[in-house]
Amino acid sequence: MYKTKFEACLKRVQKPARYIGNEFNSVHKEWDHKMMTFAFCFPDVYEVGMSHLGMKILYHMLNEREDTICERVFAPWDDMEKEMEKEDIPLLSLESYKPVKEFDMVGFTLQYEMSYSNIVNMLRLAGIPYRTKDRTTEDPFVCCGGPCAYHAEPLADIMDFFILGEGEEVNNEIMDAYKVWRDSGQTREQFLEKIAEIQGVYVPSFYDVEFNDDNTIKSFKPNRSCAPEKVKKRIIKDLDNTFIPEKLIVPFCDIVHDRIMLELFRGCIRGCRFCQAGYIYRPVRERSVEKLVGVAENCIKATGYEEMSLSSLSTSDYTKLFPLIDNLLDITVDKRINLSLPSLRVDNFSMELMEKVQKVKKSGLTFAPEAGTQRLRDVINKNVLEEDLLRTSNIAFKGGYNRIKLYFMLGLPTETDEDVLGIGELAQKVIESFYEIPIEERKGRSVSVTVSTSFFVPKPFTPFQWEPQNRISDMEKKAAMLKDSIKSRKIVYNWHESDVSFLEEVFAKGDRRLGEVLITAVEMGCKFDGWSDFFDYDKWMKAFEENGIDPEFYAYRTIPYDEILPWDYADIGVSKKFLMEERERAYRGETTPSCRDNCSACGAAQFGRGVCFE
Repeated sequence: MYKTKFEACLKRVQKPARYIGNEFNSVHKEWDHKMMTFAFCFPDVYEVGMSHLGMKILYHMLNEREDTICERVFAPWDDMEKEMEKEDIPLLSLESYKPVKEFDMVGFTLQYEMSYSNIVNMLRLAGIPYRTKDRTTEDPFVCCGGPCAYHAEPLADIMDFFILGEGEEVNNEIMDAYKVWRDSGQTREQFLEKIAEIQGVYVPSFYDVEFNDDNTIKSFKPNRSCAPEKVKKRIIKDLDNTFIPEKLIVPFCDIVHDRIMLELFRGCIRGCRFCQAGYIYRPVRERSVEKLVGVAENCIKATGYEEMSLSSLSTSDYTKLFPLIDNLLDITVDKRINLSLPSLRVDNFSMELMEKVQKVKKSGLTFAPEAGTQRLRDVINKNVLEEDLLRTSNIAFKGGYNRIKLYFMLGLPTETDEDVLGIGELAQKVIESFYEIPIEERKGRSVSVTVSTSFFVPKPFTPFQWEPQNRISDMEKKAAMLKDSIKSRKIVYNWHESDVSFLEEVFAKGDRRLGEVLITAVEMGCKFDGWSDFFDYDKWMKAFEENGIDPEFYAYRTIPYDEILPWDYADIGVSKKFLMEERERAYRGETTPSCRDNCSACGAAQFGRGVCFE
């Protein structure tokens, strides 16, 4: 009923290709009352959402079911939102223009805390009540998954349930339970009681939270027998025998990562103490070369893409990387398909690897030393030496690269002015290493190094989860100090906004009292907070004030070890004891070896067969 009006809006918006659907390999099914319907919502614009591998997997996996329709929903950009509100059009799915409110389930993926306002805004546009307690049998169930679901208490009063961990198995179990419940005549609460018994499902309304006068948590307890004390995450143990989409949707417009993404493995062996993904995705599980090559061949045939990215948290740690690349080159070089390897480490980069990946096209090189001095790299357990970076830069320059990007963080625990200034000094050494190469061996006339810094956000489930964040004023002083210290015109310096990092920390460590702040902020107009075009710090501060919440409580204090944390409901496999020990090692400047060098008994082996990486 809305399709004609919606299509008329396309003539009046900036990028209509975001909204038209019908892309090659998209799935369209006929609606009838027997089918279960799932709206897969990505709380950001189309170009970002369509680049997300998890969405591709779960969209196609759910549509493989004969009893299920899964359709995509993205956050409309501001121009389209205004047109929809003017024409009284609710939030619609991309495939069939169905109102999101008419789906049985509405599922969001939580990739980034700054997308929370978009979730609430999308519920507003859909006409779905914000709070789970206000929903009736006429409303869909609203759920969330993704990395932030492990610590998403700010959404506890908004979400009916959360899915912790990898979704390939648990999503099917939830749909099976819904199919039984739908025809049973039972209440919404009875459905939630049933799925609360599924490993990996967290139903926040089944837990009571009490607070102390100082705003810390006094108790966090289940209020019914179906809810476990700790919700254990779900993982896929055998990646070769799990669902992998081989007919990827090909968008009509450019997206952020417009290419085939080949997922080599999940997890990470490194143990960088700032990296949440490195802990929540443990243990490491690899796909076989044979499986990956077969998937690659089918994806090429089904899409026509001219680039393939080898995806993982640390691509060069894949144990069979060279055999895999050799096999992939056999099927890509003649077709002029470029192989790109993001997430490369400076300590295992080689001339051989570089020559292989530029067979078709020379992509850019990005490395992440993270800190400017060896002392601070030891604190964060980066296990990368300055010599590694200079050696790798030298290899790249000799191989024809003359531009390198370097990523660092400001505000890491124990950081000093010397560490901050060390970033610029390290970048200058990279520049100098270019000119140390004899002129006849240089393949570029000049050199450029781009230095990018973000401000450190201490995240849950890391050894630094108890740490305070630097104050905004301190962040800005450090960025200014670094900027002033860089004298070379061959070094370009970019940095992330400090107030955005502050709000990210507040919601990363926040409890369920922040849900009302979120709703208030959205009603004030907050949305797309990860985009500088929209982020409004003053509106957010006003929303906190109206709800009597001090955001600094969540960001600027050191948390005692014995305090109950808002994310203690989640069991990621890595023990809190191990994280505490890692924090103590950080302050002693001691490094922890990679999982392949020595098992550190973090606890994740409970999901595998003894030693994780085997």
